[in-house]
Amino acid sequence: MNSLSPANKLENLRTIMKKYQQDAFIAMSADPHMSEYLPDYWKIRQWLTGFTGSVGTIVVTQDFAGLWVDGRYWVQAEQQLENTGYVLQKQTPDESSTHLTWLSQHLAKDAKISVNGNTISTQQYSALSALAIEHNFFIQTDLDLIDEIWTERPALPLQPIWQMADDLNAQTRLEKITAIRHKLIQKKATGHFISALDDIAWILNCRGRDVEYNPVFLAHLYIDHSRTVLFIDDAKLSTEMQQRFALDNIEILAYNASIEFLLELKQQNILIDPAKVSISYAQAIEQQSHLVQDINPSSLFKSQKQPIEITHIRSAMTKDGVALCHFFHWLDNALADKESIDELTIDEKISGFRAQQAGFIGLSFSTIAGFNANGALPHYRATEESFSEISGDGLLLIDSGAQYDEGTTDITRVVPIGTASAEQKRDYTLVLKCHIALAQTVFPEGIASPLLDSITRQTLWKYGLDYRHGTGHGVGYALNVHEGPQVISYYAPVTPSTKMREGMITSNEPGLYHQGKYGIRIENLVVNKIKHFEDTTYGQFLEFETLTLCPINLTCIVLDLLSHDEKAWLNQYHQTVRERLAPHLEGDVLKWLNENTQAI
Repeated sequence: MNSLSPANKLENLRTIMKKYQQDAFIAMSADPHMSEYLPDYWKIRQWLTGFTGSVGTIVVTQDFAGLWVDGRYWVQAEQQLENTGYVLQKQTPDESSTHLTWLSQHLAKDAKISVNGNTISTQQYSALSALAIEHNFFIQTDLDLIDEIWTERPALPLQPIWQMADDLNAQTRLEKITAIRHKLIQKKATGHFISALDDIAWILNCRGRDVEYNPVFLAHLYIDHSRTVLFIDDAKLSTEMQQRFALDNIEILAYNASIEFLLELKQQNILIDPAKVSISYAQAIEQQSHLVQDINPSSLFKSQKQPIEITHIRSAMTKDGVALCHFFHWLDNALADKESIDELTIDEKISGFRAQQAGFIGLSFSTIAGFNANGALPHYRATEESFSEISGDGLLLIDSGAQYDEGTTDITRVVPIGTASAEQKRDYTLVLKCHIALAQTVFPEGIASPLLDSITRQTLWKYGLDYRHGTGHGVGYALNVHEGPQVISYYAPVTPSTKMREGMITSNEPGLYHQGKYGIRIENLVVNKIKHFEDTTYGQFLEFETLTLCPINLTCIVLDLLSHDEKAWLNQYHQTVRERLAPHLEGDVLKWLNENTQAI
């Protein structure tokens, strides 16, 4: 699309910075909706640097260019930043490792900092603004420096949206809007502005294809006690959708009309989620109204899946499990027949088997198929330019998922290729023990989810081992594969919104990575359900129901390292997998399932 190298683009950026007298440029990995996965138009950090990870922050001055990423991406970033002019900055939970600290230490007093106000959240801007006040920096948010140098910038997507089938949702959109209005009363807010795409899709019971892997559509939404206004390009709306929205008294305004609309609000108290609304919209509201800052009520509502939704999700898991059985049966045969297989083949085959399932929409993220050293990169992705053949001895890590009309899946399995070493088997078993520890956990309802992480990691910590990513992220209902507010990670702050509630779906994915050698991760999705006790003196408790249905490889397990209870959990899990999937399989694939779910 563009023949310029990252070094050329960096040179052009510095030239345009001089033109506008900007001492520093900051680029966040975001769009005006604070999305994780971005439309091509907003992939600024990737376009500038060539780094393809999902998160990262750039800082550029006339004599420095750095990319800040967390431990998941250190190896990948180091490889992809070579000869780009950008220097990897390893970010850790320590505040001293952030780009804000770097700015405070390296910029002169009165320095001018350019950051696109559409791509920095209100919360992030508050931190940057506090730094600017302390050091007398000037922040300019109304410049789009990139637009002047990205001459072949893609257009924003215009994919049509669709209405979910009525029987897939526990509530109508009017019921959800009413629930939000009740929350506005509690928070003493007169209106609510929403930019988060998954929140908007959930509220409206609609889905779209504007963002790869996430069934969402570009839009903003405003709700007060008498109006609901959807800001969207009407090219996305069929006549039927326009009629449906009209019946529900939902007004349609142009996608780019939201700023003007907010500027006209007078003496209102407008609720925004500071982590999910950009500073451009917040400042527009503050021209004549007041901000009420809190988490979107819809974020909490949608995180707690209703019984009918969990039933549909179980159905999606069955479909996914059937597809995975066909895939792993194929893989075993292909390996036995010494077929030529590479990491790209894995992606092609696993996607193909999923596409055969009813209700398949697409993948929920790019498939991670990493053999040996590539598996040690938690977010590795094979490309036509760089991939590995799968041959010899080692471990193949496969992290994949799908979007179905009934739910979202995300699963990781590790397969031995040839002969696994004793070290690999030990490490695999330790990760499995961590996975089982979390799966068996019973915990008080309302506990802060980050606190559960230490239970998971205990086994690895006893061996002086660890991994640099969270153990669990929330998962949407036929929505984003990464969803809050709960997160099982000791890196995450403990806040009121991270409390564990019934119906939340979270990943259980401990791992272990040896750079340059191999990686291991075992992942299932689990749902919080009530654990019933006769004595409720100490309140309500929750436990996990494992939703994912796929055998966990048995050949890498060191049985002596598993306790009786751990073996019992694994046997029960495999019995459930067999009972749920067997009715949908036949022949050699059914035989494969039975063989790979035998009791140990």
